[in-house]
Amino acid sequence: MLAKIHITLKKDVLDPQGKVIANSLSDLGFDGIQSVRQGKYIEIILNGDDKNAATTKLNQMCEKLLANLVIEDYSVEID
Repeated sequence: MLAKIHITLKKDVLDPQGKVIANSLSDLGFDGIQSVRQGKYIEIILNGDDKNAATTKLNQMCEKLLANLVIEDYSVEID
C-alpha cells in the first residue's frame, strides 16, 4: 500500500524559501506568480491492506516525527 504525505507550512507562517522561489521565477521571466509556498512530499510503502489502520499509523508518524505541528499542516493519501 502506497501512502503519500504532503507537509506544508501553516497559512500564517512566513515562508522565506517560498519567497526566494517566487523571486527567482520572476527573475527568469515567469510572470503572474502571486506567491509560492514550499513544502515536503513523502512516500511510504506499507504492508497490509487495512486502510483505516494504515491511516492511524501514518497520522501517528506525522505527529511524532514527520511534521512539526506547531508550524506545519499535513495530509495523508493512501493509494
